[in-house]
Amino acid sequence: MISTSNVTLRYGKRALFEDVNIKFTPGNCYGLIGANGAGKSTFLKILSGEIEPNSGEVFITPGERLAVLKQNHFEFDEIQVLKTVIMGHRELFAIMEEKDSLYAKPDFSEEDGMRAAELEGEFQELNGWEAEADAASLLLGLGIGTDLHEKQMKELDGNEKVRVLLAQALFGNPQNLLLDEPTNHLDIESINWLVNFLGRFEGTVIVVSHDRHFLNEVCTHIADIDFGKIQLYVGNYDFWYESSQLALKLIRDANKKTDEKRKELETFIARFSANASKSKQATSRKKQLEKLTLEDIRPSNRKYPFINFKPEREAGKNILSVDRLSKTVDGEKLLDNISFVVNKGDKIALIGPNGAAKTVLFQILAGEMEADQGEFAWGVTTTQAYFPKDNAPYFEGVEMNLVEWLRQYSKDPDETFIRGFLGRMLFSGEESQKKASVLSGGEKVRCMLSKAMLSGANVLMLDEPTNHLDLESITALNNGLIDFDGSMLFVSHDWQFIQTIANRIIEITPKGLIDRQMTYEEYLNNEDIKRLRESLYA
Repeated sequence: MISTSNVTLRYGKRALFEDVNIKFTPGNCYGLIGANGAGKSTFLKILSGEIEPNSGEVFITPGERLAVLKQNHFEFDEIQVLKTVIMGHRELFAIMEEKDSLYAKPDFSEEDGMRAAELEGEFQELNGWEAEADAASLLLGLGIGTDLHEKQMKELDGNEKVRVLLAQALFGNPQNLLLDEPTNHLDIESINWLVNFLGRFEGTVIVVSHDRHFLNEVCTHIADIDFGKIQLYVGNYDFWYESSQLALKLIRDANKKTDEKRKELETFIARFSANASKSKQATSRKKQLEKLTLEDIRPSNRKYPFINFKPEREAGKNILSVDRLSKTVDGEKLLDNISFVVNKGDKIALIGPNGAAKTVLFQILAGEMEADQGEFAWGVTTTQAYFPKDNAPYFEGVEMNLVEWLRQYSKDPDETFIRGFLGRMLFSGEESQKKASVLSGGEKVRCMLSKAMLSGANVLMLDEPTNHLDLESITALNNGLIDFDGSMLFVSHDWQFIQTIANRIIEITPKGLIDRQMTYEEYLNNEDIKRLRESLYA
């Protein structure tokens, strides 16, 4: 168990946390959410002891071990992969190191022998003889093959390092886990493995993630950071979001009778309870949801940008045809003779392990790059808006404020209109006077989305639009694209984003395309497609 008593952390006059009192109990998984800059990662560092609060205390049940997912991917570069994982259990690793140094002594004394015997006993109590096998099992579950176990960390790529560090955090069955963005760089199989692992985990888990599907799968509670406080809610992210929206609706419907409100609440809770999966988290969550009362449902103070894409004109039947496109960049063939047709109403998720291939395809379709061979044609009634993965050229060295920057892309130059638009995208008041060159990653994305909305395009090309966004902005963008009635091609690693938006999946493989009219979940679970993918990646 982890708890805090009156934890306060200030930076100058700004209070990031003020008298936070909270308890995280075993058997539960807590999703720590909050707007960008609210202090999610900082709070995890306070709990782990990496940052000392100005006042207050953190308590961990005596005898329990706390493990943390490390974010420094270079910290263990000179260390062997298997050894890096075992280092996650500091006590066991220290015993192993002391044992090895004792046995390596040329003048091994009787006193050394007694100490070695003590260490052997402690080593056995901590299941030390199983350590390498357990570490290897964790690595295999996360997609790190045995051929990499003896290598040094510096020999691994960034994605592989993240998986090893996750295995390090999970090693040795700690009673408390702090996970900061654990699904970053993980593929679908590894994420599913982690979901199942946490489903069996008996201890306390606190996780920060922008992956809503992951939060929905593993969380029994949401811990919401808002205005320097942390409020606990029963349920997963979707339940928190929809219940807060329901609470706002009930407040607005002040004249509605209490029994009508209770009926609406009961229907809402019943729907979520019925949809719960069979995992331990879902079972626990279901029991707690059924105990909720009307008074337990509270509105959130969180602000959501208004994202709404409205085409100026309806597109005809012919949207886009791509015929035998090929492109090689820096000696690597990224696109190899690919052909497909986009039909009216298609919302296509482009997937595949090579992000560069998808980005190059977008750049060719947007006219920013020439194909080596092949051709493409946009329908005469189409207008396109392109959201690039790299938006730096739009902002670097730009001394315009946000009003001036957005005016470049607006048919209506009136300042009142521009300011109103920026306000809906959460740039209110003085924030609209910020220089475009000093914006954060999330602010730049909101500006690029504003540019796309103002275009009035009936076809959208979006290359990883959720990067740098907080959960509120991701949710708003997700809902805006569900409502968009034009055609779309997009790239994302957000499972829920793809599942709720796409009606067609195109996977770019090294040996051609897989193109299916179905949802993402259907695509991933289709046995024929699984066999086809194996042959195309062999």
